[in-house]
Amino acid sequence: MKSKLGEFTKGIIKDNPTYVQVLGMCPTLATTTSAKNGFGMGLAATAVLVMSNIVISAIRKTVPEKIRIPIFITVIATFVTIVDLVMHAYTYSLWKTLGLFIPLIVVNCIIMGRAEAYASKHGVFDSLLDGLGMGVGFTLSLTILGSVRELLGNGTIFDIPVWGKAFNVFAMILPPGAYLTLGLFAALFAAIGISKGERAKKKAQQAQKVGEQK
Repeated sequence: MKSKLGEFTKGIIKDNPTYVQVLGMCPTLATTTSAKNGFGMGLAATAVLVMSNIVISAIRKTVPEKIRIPIFITVIATFVTIVDLVMHAYTYSLWKTLGLFIPLIVVNCIIMGRAEAYASKHGVFDSLLDGLGMGVGFTLSLTILGSVRELLGNGTIFDIPVWGKAFNVFAMILPPGAYLTLGLFAALFAAIGISKGERAKKKAQQAQKVGEQK
């Protein structure tokens, strides 16, 4: 049970696709001008990631090695088309705002990377957990990034007013604001990873000393 939970949670912090693996930078930088846009983009990518992981895992043993990449891309493109049509029908304003970045999920390196590195080598349930965990991590990353940029740039979060315009930094909703905010969060995650590594190293050294004393 613990290992299954680990498959889900690894994409949220330890192997976060945005702040740790630095993947999917195009939609991350372009669509996070607001919390709503980041959340919507994250959910769209998560839906494609989960469904493509399931199908690719299910057919992995029947796919010829030499043509696996074209087949994976076809599966991913099918689900991207479904998500694109559903968003067009039910969330038209969001679909119009995200624009070309929804079809571009086909070439999102997170989706293809998980298909090749994980789903093609593991069972359906594990692949589902992997896709869901990575998708949740990606969605949270974009939502947080969008929330910070929207708050500092417009004084709102999910279009809800938080403070007056006197405190707004307009550059935060422009490309420089995206790079700055992303860099700060990436540095934070790197610091957390280094701190955990140092603590684990100290525990290992202490355990070794105790063993030698015995």
